[in-house]
Amino acid sequence: MGMEIINMDRLDNTRLIQAAQVLTDSLPEGWPTLRDAMDEIYRLLVPENTLLAAVENDAVVGLGGILPGYGGKVFEIHPLAVRSDRRRQGIGSAIVAALEDEARKRGGLTIHVGADDERDGGETSLANEDLYDDLPGKIRDFSPGTHQSGFYMKLGYKIIGVMPDANGPGKPDIFLGKRLWQP
Repeated sequence: MGMEIINMDRLDNTRLIQAAQVLTDSLPEGWPTLRDAMDEIYRLLVPENTLLAAVENDAVVGLGGILPGYGGKVFEIHPLAVRSDRRRQGIGSAIVAALEDEARKRGGLTIHVGADDERDGGETSLANEDLYDDLPGKIRDFSPGTHQSGFYMKLGYKIIGVMPDANGPGKPDIFLGKRLWQP
């Protein structure tokens, strides 16, 4: 059986625990324990949000969510995680595409994600830079390095903003967005 992407409100407790495990393994900075990850999933599993899981052979291999903002015109991707042994196989891209479709169905015009460059030493060309000096030039010449922003940029996302020092000195949050409608 191939992978399918389903709404997480259809998952039983075993699958919700698997999803929480993917979250804590992928993003331990945000959810250091399984309990933290379960709390986050239950906090997000409300009707106004959409949480999707990639399920293969009855196991959760990835998950992603969208949260509405700006009166439903804009959706934020939160969270997005793929099991470490299943990365670089198109699962994250498939989840993002399904989230974009869901946001469009709900009237979304823009989808965005915040991508923290918070590892010591930094991963992108924006880390450890004076972002108050020629930020437009630094965005124009941006290099994602090993950072997740590169994944989003391959899917058509563009840098739409930067919050300097969001995670400490020289550790920015990079905002990437994509238009969901055709002008």
